[in-house]
Amino acid sequence: MAVRRQSRGGAVFFPLGMVALGAVLLSVAGCSGDGAVATAGPSAVGTARPGPAAVVAAADELARAGTARVRTAMEMVSGHTRVTIEGRGAFDLAARTGRLRVTLPPGVDGARPGERRLVRELVTPGALYMRHRAGVPADKWVRVDTTGLPDGNLVTGGATDPVTAAQLLRGARRVVHEGVTELDGSRVWHYSGVVDIERAAEGAPLLARRQLKAAEKGFSGRMVPFDAYLDAQGRLRKVQHRFTFAADPDGPPDADYTVSSTTTLHAFGVRVRIRMPDRGDIWTGKIAAP
Repeated sequence: MAVRRQSRGGAVFFPLGMVALGAVLLSVAGCSGDGAVATAGPSAVGTARPGPAAVVAAADELARAGTARVRTAMEMVSGHTRVTIEGRGAFDLAARTGRLRVTLPPGVDGARPGERRLVRELVTPGALYMRHRAGVPADKWVRVDTTGLPDGNLVTGGATDPVTAAQLLRGARRVVHEGVTELDGSRVWHYSGVVDIERAAEGAPLLARRQLKAAEKGFSGRMVPFDAYLDAQGRLRKVQHRFTFAADPDGPPDADYTVSSTTTLHAFGVRVRIRMPDRGDIWTGKIAAP
């Protein structure tokens, strides 16, 4: 399931999320993992219900919120097998930059049996930097142009960054209010619906538009089911998208598999420092697919 791609720097890149999930599915059965634990900051002030328009405007509201801590979970289900990649980090939501530590399933990406490789990621508009990948020197990063990835990096990196997850909601359709619930003591409003990726791309800023345009062809259909949870200030606290991929482009639809990506945000306003790699820290060699 590895996809090879030639980057500008000469490194052969293959998707972390899909390789990790695919490798485990080929080697184990019955593996399970839990989704991200929902956490939130202090209880939201007020009880005004954010309407469906707040779902579409979630990306703009996050940019106004400034910064936040993030937890992610990417779960692939095929038959009775379930595998999860987990991550946590912090983002400057206005600048669309962030850092994540992504934990892979045991024995994946060159790790020993039972060992879980920890991959460091830096997310920027249009590029993903990864460290501790198999085949990359321990002190180097590999850079990937996310606008050229077949899924727009919605699942490739093993996590959907919160800014892109919110940008997808610009294409929200058939939005339904599912009720009010709590995430770690904070009241949130739950909405469900489907995202039209093409519509989301049309309403997104330029770099996000290029990324989402690339994603239009990466899935089985352009409609993506979602569940979104917003607080009384209209800030996105949790969002889950369910992406469907064709296991075999020429195979039957029932052979498709689903990847659920869940992103939670909390601790808004936290101080976030992102140190980008120096030019000499970026690996330009070749990575052999596992």
